[in-house]
Amino acid sequence: MTTFQELGVSLETVSSLNDMGFFNPTGIQEETIPYVLSGIDVLAQAQTGSGKTGAFGIPLIERISKDGGIQALILAPTRELAQQVGEQLRLMSKNKNFKVSIIFGGTSIERQIKDIKKSPQIIVGTPGRIIDHINRKTLKLDTVTNIVLDEADEMLNMGFIDDVRFILSKVENNYQTLLFSATMPKPIMELAKQFMTDYKVVKTMSLEELNPNIEEFASLLKESEKLSALEGFLEVHNPKLAIIFGRTKKRVDELSSALSAKGYLSEGLHGDITQSKRLEILKKFKNNTIQILVATDVAARGIDISGVTHVYNFDMPQDTESYTHRIGRTGRAGNSGVAVTFLNPVEMPYLRDIESKKGERMKMLRPYTEKEINKARYSRIIDEVEQGLKKDLTNLNSLTEKLLDLDNAEKIITVLLDKIINTKTEVNIELSYERPLTRKESKNNRSRGFRRDRKDKRNNRKNSDKSRSDKKFFDKKGKRTKK
Repeated sequence: MTTFQELGVSLETVSSLNDMGFFNPTGIQEETIPYVLSGIDVLAQAQTGSGKTGAFGIPLIERISKDGGIQALILAPTRELAQQVGEQLRLMSKNKNFKVSIIFGGTSIERQIKDIKKSPQIIVGTPGRIIDHINRKTLKLDTVTNIVLDEADEMLNMGFIDDVRFILSKVENNYQTLLFSATMPKPIMELAKQFMTDYKVVKTMSLEELNPNIEEFASLLKESEKLSALEGFLEVHNPKLAIIFGRTKKRVDELSSALSAKGYLSEGLHGDITQSKRLEILKKFKNNTIQILVATDVAARGIDISGVTHVYNFDMPQDTESYTHRIGRTGRAGNSGVAVTFLNPVEMPYLRDIESKKGERMKMLRPYTEKEINKARYSRIIDEVEQGLKKDLTNLNSLTEKLLDLDNAEKIITVLLDKIINTKTEVNIELSYERPLTRKESKNNRSRGFRRDRKDKRNNRKNSDKSRSDKKFFDKKGKRTKK
């Protein structure tokens, strides 16, 4: 097995990596590190969990010096990813005493200015806040020699590519470009051609990473049926971690509150949530303190948590791209996942668009019956009791004896089961009505409409020309004039 030293990584950095629990390079690191160390531009296809931060971070730490000013600029699409990458680089460069500044919106810009004045060697940030500092002249890129675009496809989808172009135009030196992306759409390839020279393409993603194992279902539901259907799915599926997508901020607030009232460990995430609260919620989600995250599309961009087992599209996504990004929150790092999409009957054309892009029909999933839900609950209790019997619970013996003094064992067990089974509060909650997506026209209807519009326009033009002609050859009194 290859070691980091064999790839040309210094003992100082290897020691830092060992402290982090990294002893051998991953596939993407083994392929990428030698190219980066030799100064070659790299376009790499890498998924979450593949070690991509190390793939660019480890060789960058080797290439930069302590006294060269800001030498590496890493752009990330979201605050969470910038924070994560920055913290990883701080740990990787610990033995070289490099300074890493993490810059993103929603936090004090004055504090960031003070941090930049301390002459960090590496800056990690989101495009918007980096541009703020460039415009304020608090950040100069005249010493930058290394640029990293992390999750470039996410930046493309979030509309940051023009911002990225602006930032790169402010770099005065010749620089090495490292572009990492989970997918390789045409705009990413065009970006590579524009900003990279003689670059190497690295693709070490496994078949599982390229084609994640996600079971996809659709459930045909009226608006009033969605919440009860969701409860049934949650009870039967029993997700370890689930993300539920709502279309609006109001929907997210109401749905997360409803689930919390019913006894689920749930929090909502949308654009109006403060950055500190957002980080707190994501930390809870990652640590399994909460089980369910209810989010809007924008709020969920860049969530980098590999343990998500289920995604529920409570509201139908507006296009196939949004659908792909939503369900892409599960089935990460080689794990399997489940995605269920709720749709109103009038939204069926949107499902057909998704199926057309996938090249296969989606499995339909009906809501579970009360009998099926109870069966799942009972089965889960039996499993938990079987696991509990293997534990040493002698510390509860005195409590057991006191309970048995109250009545016979069968009645005591029945009471306890009632407490366990009915932990979810039976509360009657109605969500605000959310209009389904507007009905799509078929291609034939659109083309007929287009032809009809063109015909109408031609007729209007003819009538207009005739009107102009009439006005031209008659005077105000209605007498014909000479041409």
